[in-house]
Amino acid sequence: MKQKLKVWDLPTRLFHWSLVLAIAFMWYSAKTGGNLLAWHLRVGLFILGLIIFRLCWGLWGSDTARFKNFVRGPAQIKRYLKGEISENEQPGHNPLGALMVLALIGAVLFQVGTGLLTPDENTFAYHGYLNHWISEDAGSAIRKIHITFFNILLALAALHIAAVLMYKWVKKHNLITPMISGYKYLEGKLPILKFAGTGKFLAAFIIAVAVVAIILFVA
Repeated sequence: MKQKLKVWDLPTRLFHWSLVLAIAFMWYSAKTGGNLLAWHLRVGLFILGLIIFRLCWGLWGSDTARFKNFVRGPAQIKRYLKGEISENEQPGHNPLGALMVLALIGAVLFQVGTGLLTPDENTFAYHGYLNHWISEDAGSAIRKIHITFFNILLALAALHIAAVLMYKWVKKHNLITPMISGYKYLEGKLPILKFAGTGKFLAAFIIAVAVVAIILFVA
């Protein structure tokens, strides 16, 4: 008989869906251009705040959010591929999915970093917040990287979505609903998970806000 188990805390779920919506907006605003580029810059800072928060939450957040609890080495990945690791053993991200989490966080951080330095070579009105720190030639080079790398980020996102759908349709594991509700239904002995409190959330939130504020201060 399946039992209900809380797996994902609210901060992790809010981070996930906020990032999804923000990246979708970044694509739309970049394609549309015009005055939306002002919001492109602002949402870029918002995304940076999200990533900083997630990095902090991955260090001292809830059990399923902590990197040390789901990022595994080759041996554990091999065990997972052989079907030797159940959801009861690792109810959050599986060892293979952990690689995608790290790849996406790294890719988004890189995209935001290049965006902060990218000049607006079309309207010349919406330069990245830190573009004035570098030369014009360096800015143009980084702009090309920023535009090109977004395609790589989209490819990673598409791969992530394909994997989630494969799990749902082929392996019959619904990964979407738990990321909305926070709960999974598992059979057998359930793991005991600890969830971080308000103090740890505020610490991560304050650090994220501080990083964004520093960038705005030096811009």
